[in-house]
Amino acid sequence: MAQPERGGAAKLYTPRLLALSASLADYPLRDDLPLKAEMRSRTCGSTIMMALETGQTGVVTRTGMQVSACAVGQSSAAILAQSIVGNSREDLKNVCNEIEHWLSEGTPSPNWPGFDALTPARAHAGRHEALLLPWRAAVKALSMVPGNG
Repeated sequence: MAQPERGGAAKLYTPRLLALSASLADYPLRDDLPLKAEMRSRTCGSTIMMALETGQTGVVTRTGMQVSACAVGQSSAAILAQSIVGNSREDLKNVCNEIEHWLSEGTPSPNWPGFDALTPARAHAGRHEALLLPWRAAVKALSMVPGNG
């Protein structure tokens, strides 16, 4: 019985997924980023501190984060960080909703660069909260922008 679990883990933790998790070092949490949100998953205990800065139009100009999660959560955060600049709270809210539907209903994968690397996690319900955590944290941080409440 232990053999199938190892096989499942091997399929989940692909070299691409592991490389993405390592890339989080490119997005350190910085004190000079004014919009912050801290979140914790109730199901797996993963945590994230997300920090963002926006321009006058409300789109993200810089990001940083500190993530304590499995490789799925770390990779999801890295995928978000790599393409978050130029996106608004509404953009990220829409992607977060797409991810939720993709996980629960099997709808098409969200249209976000690199998101396909997370496809193996879809079959692992225990990793869903970690996968969603960075996206929810970004939406929460951006809710502090005046007019985004």
